[in-house]
Amino acid sequence: MEETSDFRNWDELIPDALGVIFTNLSLQERVTVIPIVCKSWARAVAGPYCWQEIDIKEWSSRYQPEQLDRMLEMLVARSCGSLRKLCVSGLQNERIFTVIAENACSLQTLRLPRSSMSDSIVEQIAGRLSMISFLDVSYCLKMGAHGLEMIGKNCKLLEGLCRNMHPLDTAGKPLKDDEANAIASTMPKLKHLEMAYHLISTSGVLQILSNCPKLEFLDQRGCWGVTLDNLFLKQKFPKLQVLGPLVLDTHDSDGWEDFSDISDSSEYLAWDFVAGGEGEYYVDDDSDSYEGMWNDEDERLLDELHFRFYEGIEDAGMYWPPSP
Repeated sequence: MEETSDFRNWDELIPDALGVIFTNLSLQERVTVIPIVCKSWARAVAGPYCWQEIDIKEWSSRYQPEQLDRMLEMLVARSCGSLRKLCVSGLQNERIFTVIAENACSLQTLRLPRSSMSDSIVEQIAGRLSMISFLDVSYCLKMGAHGLEMIGKNCKLLEGLCRNMHPLDTAGKPLKDDEANAIASTMPKLKHLEMAYHLISTSGVLQILSNCPKLEFLDQRGCWGVTLDNLFLKQKFPKLQVLGPLVLDTHDSDGWEDFSDISDSSEYLAWDFVAGGEGEYYVDDDSDSYEGMWNDEDERLLDELHFRFYEGIEDAGMYWPPSP
């Protein structure tokens, strides 16, 4: 009698189960490796379970806006409305913000640092970001107090906000509390706030502290117009941790791990994105190819894009000054 195996082949797992497993792989492995293994894996990686969290922030700083837009559109489309976390840097095209908003029904964490998102764009899309609990709009120079006000009025679940600025963008400019006023008047549930190198005064910070009673962390490094008495803070806000205004270190962690499930992207290898190549995906001669697996947009993009690995580049982040 032929013995039966206690183990099942991986390609026999249902696509949803495979998709959940593949989320433990890096982004480039899901895009370049998994699709060429076998048909069932290719189908699974094209499904939404693999794309509920998309983090291409480190990768995005190295490529042209049009390349970034095409990549982001493809990945967001694969999420099929189940996107929970999106991290991408340097978006320039107004249309791409609309694409994100149209797929934000489940979005909770949104990081868009160094993007050209203006107040008018925020006003158009803020109503679709109602599920956001953490937002990073650091170094977005086209956004101001009105944009923050629109975010606060529409994102009622917001608990974390990063609004850091680069010291070169604020040096020598007069203090302004308009953004602090917008935060204080519309974001009462904030627990985590970063405003490093901001043109904010002591009165602006006090207004935020008075109107955001749940605040646990405040980054005011480089905010040279702020003077707060440590004894006053300990007595009035005993649970509040304040960083700055003195800059003592680079503070690599944003301290938001307690409130948002942020996966570690430090193991990402650098990978090259070349327009005009041909995608190499698994093809079984005995199969009916991939009919129904990819939508038309995915097929068009995969025909245009070619991905290839190489060892990490040490100066990959050279195009932008490091976050304060």
